[in-house]
Amino acid sequence: MAAQWGISVVQVQIVTDDRIDDEARFDRAELIEMLRSGRPVSTRPPDPGAFFWTFADAVSAGATAIVSLHISERMSATAEAAREAAQQIRVPVYVIDSGTTGMSLGFAALSAARAAAAGADPQRVIEAAHRRYRFASEFVYVDTLEYLRRGGRIGKASAFLGTAFSVKPLLTVAEGEVAPLTRVAGGKRALAKLADLAVRRAGSAPVDVAIACATPSDRELGMVQQLRSRVPELREIVLVRASTVIAAHVGPGALGITVSPAA
Repeated sequence: MAAQWGISVVQVQIVTDDRIDDEARFDRAELIEMLRSGRPVSTRPPDPGAFFWTFADAVSAGATAIVSLHISERMSATAEAAREAAQQIRVPVYVIDSGTTGMSLGFAALSAARAAAAGADPQRVIEAAHRRYRFASEFVYVDTLEYLRRGGRIGKASAFLGTAFSVKPLLTVAEGEVAPLTRVAGGKRALAKLADLAVRRAGSAPVDVAIACATPSDRELGMVQQLRSRVPELREIVLVRASTVIAAHVGPGALGITVSPAA
C-alpha cells in the first residue's frame, strides 16, 4: 500500500547482540526465534541522516512540501530525528506526532497520501491524517508482558505485571502510550473478548479494520472472517504483518486489531 500511494517509509532500527540495522533488513523468522530464545533485541529511532536523504529525494522528485507522520513521541524519538533533519530541507516539512502506532498510523498515512494525490494543500493533507489517527483505536492481545517490559514500552500496562501465566492481558494505546484494558483467563477467551471490544468500538459507523500479527496463521484468518461478519458497516478489512519493530516489543504471539473511522 505504501508503494501504491508513493509513501516513503524511513526504517526504525533493530539492535541485537551482534547487529544494528534497518528493521526491513532482518529476517522475520530469525528475529522471532531470537525473541523466543531470550536473546537481547531492542530498537532505536532512525538516524536523522536517513530522514534527510528521504526528504531530499522527495524534493528532487518535485515535492514543494512534505508531511512526515510518526509513531507516538511517548514511545519513540523518531519524530525528534525527523525534526532535526527537517531544519536542513529547503521546502516546508510538517512533522506530525500521531500519538499512536500500528495501523492507526497506517490508515492515517494512507488517507494523507490519497489527499495529496488529489491535489490537497499540506494543511488539508494533515487534516486528513488527523481525522484518522485521532479517532482510531488499537486493541492488542499479548501472550506475555515480558517483551514490553524488556523494551521499556510497557507504560501504564505495568499495572498488569505479575499476572498469572494463564491470564492474558488486553491492551490499548491511550495518551500516546501502551495502556491496560482488561485481563481474561485463557488465550481463546482473551481473543474472543478482543473481538468483542473491536465490534463494540466499530458500532454502526463506517469503519476500516486491520488485523496485525508477526506471522499470519489460521488464528488471524479466523479473526478476519469473524469481524467481516460482525461489523455492520465494514468498508475495508486488511490482514497485515506487524513490523519487526512492533513484534520485538509485543512478542511473537501478539495480535492487534485496529478500528479506524472510514475516510
